[in-house]
Amino acid sequence: MPESPEVQILAEELDAALAGRTITDVDVIEFRVTKTRARPLTSLVGGKIARVTRHGKLIDLALDGEAGHLVVSLGRHGWARWADDGDDADDAGAATTAADEPPPPALVEITFDDGRTLLLTDAGDFVSLGGWIVDDPFEVPAVAKLGPDPAADEFSQADFDAATVGRRKQVKAVLQEQESLAGIGNAYSDEILHAAKVSPVGHAAALADDERERLYRVTVDEIRSAIDARRGIPIDKLKGAKVAAMRVHGLAGEPCPRCGDTIRDFTFGSTTAQYCPTCQTDGAVLPLREA
Repeated sequence: MPESPEVQILAEELDAALAGRTITDVDVIEFRVTKTRARPLTSLVGGKIARVTRHGKLIDLALDGEAGHLVVSLGRHGWARWADDGDDADDAGAATTAADEPPPPALVEITFDDGRTLLLTDAGDFVSLGGWIVDDPFEVPAVAKLGPDPAADEFSQADFDAATVGRRKQVKAVLQEQESLAGIGNAYSDEILHAAKVSPVGHAAALADDERERLYRVTVDEIRSAIDARRGIPIDKLKGAKVAAMRVHGLAGEPCPRCGDTIRDFTFGSTTAQYCPTCQTDGAVLPLREA
C-alpha cells in the first residue's frame, strides 16, 4: 500500500511536471474509479493544473480558478506512472518493468498539452483506486477525517499524545489509524515500532511516558528521513526503493539488523506484519493466527 513518504515524492514530481499544464484528454478505462458521477473525470479536459499536493496517502491535483480539485486515493495497490514515449492507449500496458513483469494496468489516462500522459494504475484484484472532482478536497471523506501528519513541520509531541494517551488499542493499529496519524500504513508502522523497540500488540494506553516520547521521535524521524531518502528517485522506482529500505517489514526469516534474532511474522487484521521478538516483545513469539 502506498504510504506518505512515497506519495509525497509522487506529489512533488507531479507538481514539478504538471503545474501550469493544461489537460487535453482524459480516458477513463475503468468507470468504477470515478467517485463523483455528477462530475466525471472527463470534465477535467481544458483545466490547467495549479499545483499538486498530498493529504495523507491521497494526491490532490488543484486546478486554476474555480475548476476544483482532482483528489486521487491510491487505495491498496494504486499508483501513477508516465506512459512511455510512443505508447498509446492500446499498447501502454505492454511495457515491462525491470523485473520483466507487465506493469499494473492503467485505469485512467490523463494527457497534457506537452504530450505527456499520466497513467493512474491499480494492481489489485479489486478496484481500490478512486478519483473525486470537488471544489474543496475536504469534501472527500478520506481527506476530511485525516489526523495530524508526522511529516508536517508543525507535528508535535502534543499531537502524538492526543492520538495515543489513554487509547486501549494496539499501538500498531493506532499508528495506522488515519484519523489519528495521517499517512502511515503497514510497512512504516513495522519499521517505526522496530526502531523504537515497542511491541506492536501492546496497547497505546500502556506506554510509559519515556516510551511514548521515544515513539514520537522515532515516528517523525522514520517518516521524514524516508521522504528525504526517496527524493530524486523516479516515481516508477519508488516502490522498489521502499522495499529495499525496509529493515524488518517483509523480511520474516531474516536476521534482525540490530540484535540478530530472527524476524517473525504475525497476522494483523487482514494483513501480515513483522517484528523482532528480542527487540520488541521481550523474547515472546506472537501467535501467527488467522485474521
